[in-house]
Amino acid sequence: MNQFQAEIIDPAVKGTLNVLRSCARVDSIKRVVVTSSIISTLFTGTPLTPDVIVDEMWFSDLDVCKELKHWYAISKTLAEQAAWKFAEENGIDLVTIHPGLVLGPLLQPNLNLSMEMILKLIQGSPIYPSPYRLVDVRDVAHAHIQALEVPMANGRYMMVGRVTHDNEILKFLCQNYPAMHLPEKYVTVTLILKCCFQLHKKISEWFSFLRSEDYKYEPTYHVSQERAKSLGINFMPWELSVKDAIESLKEKGFLHF
Repeated sequence: MNQFQAEIIDPAVKGTLNVLRSCARVDSIKRVVVTSSIISTLFTGTPLTPDVIVDEMWFSDLDVCKELKHWYAISKTLAEQAAWKFAEENGIDLVTIHPGLVLGPLLQPNLNLSMEMILKLIQGSPIYPSPYRLVDVRDVAHAHIQALEVPMANGRYMMVGRVTHDNEILKFLCQNYPAMHLPEKYVTVTLILKCCFQLHKKISEWFSFLRSEDYKYEPTYHVSQERAKSLGINFMPWELSVKDAIESLKEKGFLHF
């Protein structure tokens, strides 16, 4: 725990407070927009079944996060809590943005964690379990601008365009990027189980099935978009976000096909 406290939790909390302290000393700063994460809302102990809608009233439970050893979730939850406490005590007009997995074109030459997750999924070594909470980087940027400029903006804003499984992403890639030649060894455990126990198909036939119109993605929970849309956010289709992410990864030399 001490290692994660020093490497993940302390930098998140102290970094957030350092910025807010600087803002509090400048009279011309009227509002502060903090980039938080969907992670600070999800870990409540409530099963995330298809009938669940996660909204701005959800707050991750630190005890649940500790039990799961989800140190990143702890860091984002504590950082947000510290931000709201400081804002209240110092009269700061605070807004927090809570994006999911941010996809789209890369500006920088190096990979960020979100794009690395998609790259690893394509390469057959996913570093984060499904489902994925997708949002376009351009929507996230727009939300920050709106949160700063719209006078009535306040509180928390969830930023997730689509909650989906790796199955659906892989289907899209198979249909739109056949030149990738995604091999059988990249099939995830979820796909193997479905193949063996539900569809009774050979592994070699799975990607053909993904390309077909017969395949349907598994239902997931939902993330509310109501407050985000009140800021004027019209979420881009997740397929466009994935497509632009793939093209950007190819342009930057991370993908070759």
